[in-house]
Order: sequence, then C-alpha cells, then structure tokens
Amino acid sequence: MKGKIILFSAFLIMTTAAVSAQAKNAPRSIISTTALIRKYHDQKELSGMQKGELLELYIERIKVLVKTLPYIALVTKPGVTMADLGIPDDNEHKKVLDAQAVGTSTFLDTTVEFQRKMMPYSDKGNLIAAILFYENTLKSLHEFNELNEM
Repeated sequence: MKGKIILFSAFLIMTTAAVSAQAKNAPRSIISTTALIRKYHDQKELSGMQKGELLELYIERIKVLVKTLPYIALVTKPGVTMADLGIPDDNEHKKVLDAQAVGTSTFLDTTVEFQRKMMPYSDKGNLIAAILFYENTLKSLHEFNELNEM
C-alpha cells in the first residue's frame, strides 16, 4: 500500500512539473488576450448609464488602447505570437516582450488608480464623449487592418 502511495505521488509530481514546464515555454501573444471590447455603445445608451458604469467603461477602453496601439505596426489583434510574425522566439526577444508587459502593467496600474480617484469628479458628458472617442479609435483599427491588407 505504501508503495502505491509513493508511486502515485511521484507520478503526480512529474505530471505537474511537465505541465508547468510547457506553460513557461508556450508562445505569448504580443497583444494581451485581455485587450478586447465586449460591446460598443452609442450616445443614447451611454446617457442612460450611471457615472460609475461609465467610469468602468472608460477604464476598460483605456486598458485596451494601451495594450493595443503601441503594436499596430506589428499586429492589431490579440493572440498573435512572435513566431506568427517570423520574430525569433529566443531568450533575447522573450526578455524584451516580458519587459514590455511589465512596463505596460505598471503604467496601467498607475493610470487606473488615477482614473478611479480623479474621474468621479469629471462631467458625465465628458466621460460619454471620451468613451465614444476611444471606441471610435478602436473601431478605426478595423479600417487599419483593411488598409494594411491591400
């Protein structure tokens, strides 16, 4: 009985180690897979929302823009990896991508903290206009893709 427990434990540890090693070596997306907008809105719809809801939409759109715009010369959609673009998937390029991800995360943490403390004082109309502007900017990425494919 003791032998079976030891054998099962060893098997479990080796399986866990193998899965963990594969996750570390998995190709990472250049644009975060969280850089997506679930729904676009119109002015009438936004006007019917509370300021707290608008603030969350505003922050969500800022996050998507920050995670997308710096990379549009390479890629405009989440899920594309360095290998997909022909960029060598070596340690040097992985370190650069990791450093960029850390920098982006740090910037967003600071920005979101600022937004949550300062934007509640903004005018509701200005929040709505900003959300619509950000959404139009994100929609224009689709046009960018079409221009790029010509």
